[in-house]
Amino acid sequence: MIGYFIAILTFVSLAVLLGFALNMQWGQAGMLNFGLAGFYGVGAYTAAILSKGGVDGLTATVAAIAVTAALSALVSLATLKLREDYLAITTLAFAELVRLVLTNETWLTGGTNGIRDIPRPLIGLVGGERYELFFLLLCLALVTVSYLLLDRIIRSPFGRALRAVREDDVVAATLGKNVLALRVQAFAIGGAVIGLAGALHAYYFTYIDPTEFAGFVTVYAFMAVIVGGRGSNRGLLLGACTVMVLLEGTRFLKDFVPVLSAQQSASLRLALIGAGLVAILIFRPQGIASEYRLSIGQSPRPDVNS
Repeated sequence: MIGYFIAILTFVSLAVLLGFALNMQWGQAGMLNFGLAGFYGVGAYTAAILSKGGVDGLTATVAAIAVTAALSALVSLATLKLREDYLAITTLAFAELVRLVLTNETWLTGGTNGIRDIPRPLIGLVGGERYELFFLLLCLALVTVSYLLLDRIIRSPFGRALRAVREDDVVAATLGKNVLALRVQAFAIGGAVIGLAGALHAYYFTYIDPTEFAGFVTVYAFMAVIVGGRGSNRGLLLGACTVMVLLEGTRFLKDFVPVLSAQQSASLRLALIGAGLVAILIFRPQGIASEYRLSIGQSPRPDVNS
């Protein structure tokens, strides 16, 4: 049971990192990235290929971060003149392109067989059953560092400029802000965090294949951000935990209602998850702790009518 909870907390850590990235790109800069799963796959495969080639874990992780950030910047440069809805469609197409490349370039990615036996970093120092706990602590440490760095960015003049672009890019441009550069940088920063999450994914599972980077990864990240509150990384922490409770808490539904068949249990589980998400959004339409309701280190926004 302890191993199960360690695994769940590790999954939550990865989801939080993806949510951080999405909050930077969408929550702060207003850029919808429906191709998050594709960038996640790029980070995972970069780390896996380099690690299998004998590169140490730290170097492979840094490379995964750099490659994903650079690719994110290139994609944003090619798509930033598109409107928000078309940008979303384009990034979704990019994710599908990545999946096809990972599936067909067998000489590099292993194709549908994936990459097996990916070396785990520091496994020689912390081996055996303790490694799962060590890896969780490593993930939590990286989540904490990412949170603090991103919070510093969000609070900086750069972060305020991003929010100005998000609210009205025309007005921001007339005020002298370089809208294109701001958006490219925001997308690249988000891509770097996605690359970190992808590398950790590869190390944790020690096996990856293209099916692991399908659209559901993007859906889970959006669920965590929306439930927690768009633009709020503190809210995201609550959102990711809430989504995981809904997903995992309903997994054992058949144990509590044994009269249900496997198919009925699966259908009821999806219905309960959906009902839970709808209830949250009805009572907290801006999220559990949106940037307007709960800003880090600030009091909630006062009522202008008071």
